[in-house]
Amino acid sequence: MKLGLIGCGKMGRALLEGALKNGIVKAKDVFVSSRTEDTRAALARELGVNAVASNSDLASKADVVYVCTKPNVTPIVLIELAESPECLDGTLLISAVAGLALVKMEQVLPDSARVVRCMPNTPALIGKGAAAYTTGSNANAADAEMTCKLLGAVGSVVEVHESLMDAVTGVSGSGPAYVYTFIEAMADGGVLKGLPRAQALELATQTVLGAASMVAETGLHPAILRDMVTSPGGTTIAAVQALDDNGFRSATMAAVEASTEKSKELGLS
Repeated sequence: MKLGLIGCGKMGRALLEGALKNGIVKAKDVFVSSRTEDTRAALARELGVNAVASNSDLASKADVVYVCTKPNVTPIVLIELAESPECLDGTLLISAVAGLALVKMEQVLPDSARVVRCMPNTPALIGKGAAAYTTGSNANAADAEMTCKLLGAVGSVVEVHESLMDAVTGVSGSGPAYVYTFIEAMADGGVLKGLPRAQALELATQTVLGAASMVAETGLHPAILRDMVTSPGGTTIAAVQALDDNGFRSATMAAVEASTEKSKELGLS
């Protein structure tokens, strides 16, 4: 397989490195492009892949192309590809562009274009990502399988209906930021009560990591696991009450909703 990457930012690089590390593609069969020559040249030098100046030239060389550009740049990229329809002959496009609906891509691209929309997140940088995808009108079962293989190289992956992709952005796409804020707040609470900053941060980080692993590995509902550490009249129930009194649950749900709505806005622009 030959793989192309349009947009050499952190997410694009993470997806590419996952494919390389897992042997899905060889460096000599990878082609990268970006708006700036220095960016694509640096990535090509560091990973041993091929830098390409033209997006249409890249698409003509690759079997699968990741589109990992910023939303404001993506229309230009799609138009460039559409103006050279022969470059998409037999090529699968996988878009990781926030808010960009399949129908908008398919309206610009040739009628036969095979497109998949996905939403990965930044923990993909360390192989611990969470991603969802949905297939376009011309994408087939083999395209879905290839998408799962590529995204699975950097974490877990699920298939959803496109109507839920904005909600995916709200939960997992933006979700790492919520967790980072929670870890920081836990550490701040420890510092408030006398713990040294470094120790408070280490304890908070490992606690979140361990708790998340318990959910993943046991398959138990988070409420069941919470009850397992919540003794009658104890410290944990007092803390849980404080979280509820200060709107922790509603604030988190509001964050997911706000991110979801912003994703929808991006799709309308």
